[in-house]
Amino acid sequence: MKGPLYIDSDFIETNTDFHELVEVLRTAFSQNITVVPQRHHHDFSNPGKARQNTLLLMPACNPGEDMGVKVVTINPHNGDFDLPAIQGSYLYSDAVNGQLKAIIEAKSLTAKRTAATSALASKFLSREDSDSLLMIGTGVLARNLIWAHAAVRPIKSVYVWGRNFNKAKDMVNEFNGSSFSLMAVADLEKVISDVSIISCATLSETPLVFGTDLSPGQHIDLVGAYKPNMRESDDSAVERSSVFLDSYQGGLKESGDIVIPLKTGVLKVDDIRADLFELCSGYKQGRNSRNEITLFKSVGHALEDLAAANYYHQNYIHDHL
Repeated sequence: MKGPLYIDSDFIETNTDFHELVEVLRTAFSQNITVVPQRHHHDFSNPGKARQNTLLLMPACNPGEDMGVKVVTINPHNGDFDLPAIQGSYLYSDAVNGQLKAIIEAKSLTAKRTAATSALASKFLSREDSDSLLMIGTGVLARNLIWAHAAVRPIKSVYVWGRNFNKAKDMVNEFNGSSFSLMAVADLEKVISDVSIISCATLSETPLVFGTDLSPGQHIDLVGAYKPNMRESDDSAVERSSVFLDSYQGGLKESGDIVIPLKTGVLKVDDIRADLFELCSGYKQGRNSRNEITLFKSVGHALEDLAAANYYHQNYIHDHL
């Protein structure tokens, strides 16, 4: 019996079409046949470091078809080692006989599916003529979010902000030759009110997006702040926005952007307009008006991993077998 395929980051990087991946995810959310247990979330001390490391186990199964589990570590201090904060592997199997079909590099898989999920949400929540993007964050995910948002909206101008301005400038230089202009900015307040879409992918524990800076018609895409004590938006931003989640299962429990306003009464569960299952199935609508401010909070969902794993597995087979 042949062993499982190994699908590395190079293959994922060169074989991603965000238009295709967004539609793969839309189908998965609309069909809603994937069985997804609650993810395992474990924090472990990191001797000599101020912040803990996190181990995530994310299983999912399409009964009679495929199944998989992502094993990921989030390591906030990996910048000290010139390594990405997210490390891991995806084990992709046959759901009928349990045979392991592929081991997929999970860092790139996660970045691509997360960015594509934000782009999928943007198709429902941002204005169709959205032509400018502020990217808050300079990590691997930020790069993918720019490409993904540009795949679904006519982005012409991108502004990049990071705590380290030199990293923001370096990131901008990586996009030479793109169809949109990019500029590194040192001051968020100078651009945040003027862009169509604000995308935020950081490990911040305190807000970076403030309601007082928002303008009518903007779409806010919050992807970082993966723990209940972390948040990228303040109460005012939540109060001024129509709030949407990738899923109620994780969104109501895992990120401070939602958990903290729920605890303080700033936000009620009934205030949350929809998740991606409801949007993709047509059960609920997204943006209602041109001036509405929409806020999408993504914490990740194992359905996204399994759908993306199948996408890359099929692409690999097509190219290699």
